[in-house]
Amino acid sequence: MKQNITIMQTLTVRDLRYDFAKVEAWLADGQEIEITKHGKPVALLSPPRSGRGPQFDVEAHKRWMKETWGDRVFSAEEVREMREAELGDFS
Repeated sequence: MKQNITIMQTLTVRDLRYDFAKVEAWLADGQEIEITKHGKPVALLSPPRSGRGPQFDVEAHKRWMKETWGDRVFSAEEVREMREAELGDFS
């Protein structure tokens, strides 16, 4: 019985950045790609299950924003404070 063995492609983060054409070709061929950084796996890229990836629904996002924030407009200071609270101060 013949087995169909698929070897996963592996690229570094640098390869991903500088040779995306190769990545795109492998994905178009249906291959999964492991991304490594300093020799350790950090991500797995795979082609979309359908012909196209998920589509961003702009109108649904606008509705969500309106439901979440209403007509509120944040000042630059408020945005800075929110970012610091979430991520820490990186400035």
